[in-house]
Amino acid sequence: MLDSFILQTLNGISYAALLFLLASGFTLTFGLMRIVNMAHGAYYLFGGYIGLTLAKSTGSLFLALIGGGIAAAILGYFADRVLIKRTGENHLTQVLVTIGIAYIIGDISLEIWGGDAQKLPLPVFLKGIFELPGGIIYPKFRVFLFLIGLLVGIILWIIYRKTQIGAVIRAGVDDREIVSANGIHVDRLFIMVSALASFLAGFSGVLGGAFLTVYPGAEWEILVFALVVVIVGGLGSLEGAMIGSLVVGLLDAYGRWLAPELSYFVLFGPMAILLLFRPRGLFGSANMT
Repeated sequence: MLDSFILQTLNGISYAALLFLLASGFTLTFGLMRIVNMAHGAYYLFGGYIGLTLAKSTGSLFLALIGGGIAAAILGYFADRVLIKRTGENHLTQVLVTIGIAYIIGDISLEIWGGDAQKLPLPVFLKGIFELPGGIIYPKFRVFLFLIGLLVGIILWIIYRKTQIGAVIRAGVDDREIVSANGIHVDRLFIMVSALASFLAGFSGVLGGAFLTVYPGAEWEILVFALVVVIVGGLGSLEGAMIGSLVVGLLDAYGRWLAPELSYFVLFGPMAILLLFRPRGLFGSANMT
């Protein structure tokens, strides 16, 4: 029983790392730009497929990660500049436009890569297992996924909390009108944050392709979990995305283990209770409501 509990905890933590990579960009985009981008999951899917193609053709996971991230960033930039920007601050229109973008990306991906689930090939050093203390056996790739999530989290936290750019982003989340009044080029800031968010979505899609496989419809399934992370952690909060990812990852793992028929209730039930007492989420600021 103890071994199973430890194993499921590790599963939850590794899944939390993937969710954090996706949700961190999503929450900062909404917090700073007030854009409800429902196409964020489609960037994950597109990056995953590009990474799959690069991994199969080059055999390099590194090129797949970078290529998938860059492809999603380029796609996100054009979607934002050409379509999303025209919606202004009308959130309903944003939702409709970005859902349309997601469906278009999904159909194009289906046409190019087909409808079968595909798994990203792993390099030799990430295949196989680790034997952890206590005789617990765990896949090397899941440990790698956790380390990547931890590394990216540390880098984002340093940028967000310890640099001038991070201070400007935090100020923009709190009051972007004041940031504009102080002579800061808000559009450039928006482009930078949007590109970073899209890059992280594509980057996580490549990792997700090796962890969960990539297939048509994966964009919506992963987006639901990312939305729960953002809601639980609080819009615009990087720390909230970290804690929210851990909470959601563990609840999902424990729910599938202990009560698979109630796994969605185990996930969404606590979220509903939390929102009764903390409508802004754990770390959300008052101006996000």
